[in-house]
Amino acid sequence: MDMHGYQQYKAQSINTMTPGELLMLLYDELIKRLTRAEIALKNENFEVFDESIIRCREILRYLDDTLDMQYPISHDLHRLYDFFSYELSRVQAGRNEKVLAEVKPRLTDLRDTFRQAQKAGGV
Repeated sequence: MDMHGYQQYKAQSINTMTPGELLMLLYDELIKRLTRAEIALKNENFEVFDESIIRCREILRYLDDTLDMQYPISHDLHRLYDFFSYELSRVQAGRNEKVLAEVKPRLTDLRDTFRQAQKAGGV
């Protein structure tokens, strides 16, 4: 398989996505990385765990940076993203499985809420 062609295809598909589709892609990646962090922590693979948590925090930072603060919901989302980023820093610092188990369902719920809004035409 031609990797250059695959990279072009991947870039083109991302560039043609709607904002709602991009948002879902980011949230799906966030949940995937949280799952990867959970598995890595259980297997004591701390390198993969750290990489996964760092990537989650980068995604949250990106989501926060792209908020349009002219909308009241953006202020609420900013606080949520800040909270989740803080919690993930606690997860990483203490390799805290309990906090990770609390954060993941909350982020999954947030993703599912955005998915419902997208289907309803709101995102």
